[in-house]
Amino acid sequence: MTDELIFPPTPIRAIPVQGEARRFACNRIFCVGRNYADHAREMGVEIDRVAPFYFLKHPGALVASGATVAYPPGTTNYHYEMELVVAIGAAGFRLARTDAHNLVFGYACGLDMTRRDLQLDARAKGRPWDLGKDFEQSAVVAEIVPKPNFGAIAGQRIWLRVNDVSKQEARLSDLVWGIDEIVAHLSGFYHLAPGDLIFTGTPAGVGPVVAGDELEGGVEGLRNVRLRIGESQS
Repeated sequence: MTDELIFPPTPIRAIPVQGEARRFACNRIFCVGRNYADHAREMGVEIDRVAPFYFLKHPGALVASGATVAYPPGTTNYHYEMELVVAIGAAGFRLARTDAHNLVFGYACGLDMTRRDLQLDARAKGRPWDLGKDFEQSAVVAEIVPKPNFGAIAGQRIWLRVNDVSKQEARLSDLVWGIDEIVAHLSGFYHLAPGDLIFTGTPAGVGPVVAGDELEGGVEGLRNVRLRIGESQS
């Protein structure tokens, strides 16, 4: 017997894939914290070289590149964070680092939008970061490029401009924890599954945006991610 639902299910959020008519359905969004040393320092903390750490965003946070999003409620310090996003395309649990690459479907450019004042307030009080990180339209993802079309992660440039002014500039070789390390480590705590996304951390240069600002970021070999900041919702 088919269960009847009191409310309709939440719509599936999906991302376009290079060369495909089919789209990549989002399952979960994992985010790696403090994965560039320069960014950790600008935030007033040191990186943890023992193991990476994570926070999550719900799939409803996903928004397509090119969108206009309203300035979010509850904040006066709304920040961009440009990131490489890993798209998982196979199931895996407790993987060895040497096997982690088998789970990667592809890569994309992403923006981890952040209510910085709420995040820092929670951090100071030793509380979770949910209000600062996990909110509607806070995970912007561009078209996914399948792994064979992108090649190996090396020294590709990662960058972000706001209103055509350069704000972030680094190389993927600056990542503290590489992609295989992250996937293998995360698989020790979760049964990774197709549709999972991993935001791998942001370089230094994060900062605030206001209504009317236009953001564009990229990683060499991937489709650029774009976002426009709209007015606050009344």
